[in-house]
Amino acid sequence: MMLAQMPDAVQSVWTFFSTGGFFMWPLLACSVVAVTVIILRGIALRRKNVLPLVIESEIERLVPGGSAERLARIVQQDDSSLGKIVRTALQNLRAPRNETVEVVETKARHEMIIIEKGLIVLEIITGIAPLLGLIGAVAGLVRVFSALGVGTGTSNTQAIALGIAEALNATVFGLSIAVPTLIAFSYYSKKIEVMSVEIETLVVELIGKCYYGRVQRDESAHPIRSTVASRAPVV
Repeated sequence: MMLAQMPDAVQSVWTFFSTGGFFMWPLLACSVVAVTVIILRGIALRRKNVLPLVIESEIERLVPGGSAERLARIVQQDDSSLGKIVRTALQNLRAPRNETVEVVETKARHEMIIIEKGLIVLEIITGIAPLLGLIGAVAGLVRVFSALGVGTGTSNTQAIALGIAEALNATVFGLSIAVPTLIAFSYYSKKIEVMSVEIETLVVELIGKCYYGRVQRDESAHPIRSTVASRAPVV
């Protein structure tokens, strides 16, 4: 039964598309791009590709001041965003804490750019799809008013009907693209925001555990600096 109805469904879609006018083609291109980006971002933003559970568990298991060798082995071949940031942090543990934090922040910003890649496309499509539909609607109305000025009878009626169909079809198609694209953009943006906060929390926890107890050793290694700091006036 479905196969029997399929030609009618295809014909209805083609009629809807063909009567929409020229601007249905750029709208179709927008829909293809939007669907592609939504699928690719959905795959890329899976939790295991950004926040692997094994790395998260190992950071939470790490004892303050303990060895991070096991964690280093885990992230050595890991290509997730958290894995890359943690690897950068572990590679710079010999530097002072503030330098390590700066390096990690730079790496985190780079990873956030990679994670957010493609969202700008969804944002653009959300904005231009209704506008293209509106332009198509205006073009259809122009055809309607042109037909009112020339000709009479059946041909005039057909031209008016065609113009109205073009106006309505382009508007409907533009909105039907913009609405799901906006939903996907909002969902992915919120998901990235939540995961970025989780990454920041885990990395701050990792750095705190790795540098646990090192402040005292640094001060004992620089007695002059410690003395000056102790004599500094309190503001």
